[in-house]
Amino acid sequence: QVQLEESGGGLVQAGGSLRLSCAASGRTFPRYAMGWFRQAPGKEREFVAAISWSVGTTYYADSVKGRFTISRDAAKNTVYLQMESRKPEDTAVYYCASTVTTVVRTSTFYNNWGQGTQVTVSS
Repeated sequence: QVQLEESGGGLVQAGGSLRLSCAASGRTFPRYAMGWFRQAPGKEREFVAAISWSVGTTYYADSVKGRFTISRDAAKNTVYLQMESRKPEDTAVYYCASTVTTVVRTSTFYNNWGQGTQVTVSS
């Protein structure tokens, strides 16, 4: 079983930056990729970004491309989401997840999830 723990959420003003972290522990392999999803009140969970663990290939939703950066530290078994130029519509609970498949943009293909961390962007 894999345990994922997010941290780094909070309140930030529009235009500001924030970095989320997700530390993985337990039986972390096999694993193809780790991803970030978010869910705003009254909306469905949506894909934000993902990174393949072995090669480091990155994937982004169009809504965050150019503003968010996903990265990983293999030694720490941790994935990060650096968020710049935050907008009020980025307000959501952000979830970290891992998948053994190459279908990285669809939440149903992820088999391990963290508890989520709240990110609020004030205008």
